[in-house]
Amino acid sequence: MRVLLSAQIRRREFGKSIPAEDLPVIARSARAALAVPIAAKGLPTGTRLLKAYATSPRGAKRVVYLLVLDGGDLFLLFYRGKDDPLGRNVSLSNPVFRKALDSHLSLLEADIAPGRHRTSDNAVDTPPTAGPADDQ
Repeated sequence: MRVLLSAQIRRREFGKSIPAEDLPVIARSARAALAVPIAAKGLPTGTRLLKAYATSPRGAKRVVYLLVLDGGDLFLLFYRGKDDPLGRNVSLSNPVFRKALDSHLSLLEADIAPGRHRTSDNAVDTPPTAGPADDQ
């Protein structure tokens, strides 16, 4: 299983780079067997949404992944505090989550086509260096 993070989603969720203290939190939360499925329609074919709970040095987090069933790859979509408007209610009944999900899926699709995403087998590699994908 790989954890992938698109360049545009990384900027939205973390800013310029992923803080070092968040890398092990992401690695711990990236376990499909421990995550809770989120019922959703309109997802890309062969995918499922998963919600994971994690604790970081800055508090409780809600992490949402898009699981690709063929191969088990996880695309990180959201990394939010539990008191964030999105993290408070990670479900399609939350209009904030629904709108952000549509936006993040569009960003992910745009980044996947040209290969603007980071791949990690354990989500704890050093952050990628700036390159053409990061300058957009």
